[in-house]
Order: sequence, then C-alpha cells, then structure tokens
Amino acid sequence: MLSAPRTLIDICHTIHSGMVTYKGLPAPFVCDYLSRAESRKHYAPGTEFHIGKIDMVANTGTYLDSPFHRYADGVDIAGLELSAMADLPGLVVRATTRSGRAIGPEAFAGLDVRGKAVLVQTDWDLHWRTDQYFEGHPFLTAEAATLLRDAGAVLVGIDSLNIDDISTGERPVHSILLGSNILIVEHLCGLRELPDTGFRFLRCP
Repeated sequence: MLSAPRTLIDICHTIHSGMVTYKGLPAPFVCDYLSRAESRKHYAPGTEFHIGKIDMVANTGTYLDSPFHRYADGVDIAGLELSAMADLPGLVVRATTRSGRAIGPEAFAGLDVRGKAVLVQTDWDLHWRTDQYFEGHPFLTAEAATLLRDAGAVLVGIDSLNIDDISTGERPVHSILLGSNILIVEHLCGLRELPDTGFRFLRCP
C-alpha cells in the first residue's frame, strides 16, 4: 500500500537583490560572476555555464540565530548539530488576535513545547517589503522566553521583524533563548498554511 505523499511548505522569504530585511543593514546584491555569454569563451562550442554571485550579510531574509550571534563563546552556525534544526516536531502558536504588540507567557500556557520548534504566527509577514513591516512589530516578552526555555522548547521562530522589542538596546528574548542554546528563527512567513501540530520543521542554513 502506497503512503500519501508528503506536503512541503516553504515558510522562508525569497531573497531578491536590493531587498531590505532590517533597516540599517545592507541589502543583498545578487549578480552574475560568470554569465553564460562570457563562459562560452572558456568551453567548447555548444557548452556554457552560469556562476552566480551573492553578497549579503547573514541577517538577510528568513534566518537562523545561533548562540554565537549573541554570545562570543556560543556555538556558531557551522558548529550546530543538524539534529538541532532539522526534522523537529513543530507547533504553531496563533497570536493573530493579540490586544497589543507584546506576546506574553499566556500565549503558551498549557502547550506541550518540550523538544519542539515553536513557531509564533502574528501575520506580520503580510507587511513584508512595505514600510509598515519596520514599525511596531509584535514580539515576545522576556517572561514568554523564560517559559519556553523552562518548558523545553528547542527552537523558537516568529514571522515578524524581530523576536524582541527593539525600542531599547536590550534584547532579553535573544539573551534568554540563545543563552540556553535554543535557536531563533526570524522573518518567517506563511505560518497560516501550517497545521497547529503534527508537522516537521526544517531550517538548515
């Protein structure tokens, strides 16, 4: 008996040359390093290749934060085990009817987050590539981060500009989660397409 085919859902923004992910950081530059026309000079007639070039900062599009992003002695992206970010049981927390910007521990109360990738849907991704995306984004509170850490989440993602409130220089959610080797994914999109539970999450850089 054949099993049903898996459905794969991409919840990452596509990177385009010139797009801005976070104001103050340079936009990516995507171009040809070797065009097909130029490559014909190096190969036999009828043979051609394309080699692209991408110049960008790490915080571009949908990205993964490792502990090193926050802590000098933390593990960096290259040092992460694949098991920390691939084939994780997933859970979507719907935070689309919140009364304010801050998402507190009550949003996660009673949920089994242990060993899971916890993805917070705010629908802020609907403002992607607009001026509104950079202003007044929803974020998690330090208390929410503490609950997720203590309850055993292994990865926390959000579909907005930042998992922290950026109105001050403090970043308590980054500090709490990355300080406990809990990975962070920011700028997710399309979380409304996922079921609440019963899916596997993959975010390998």
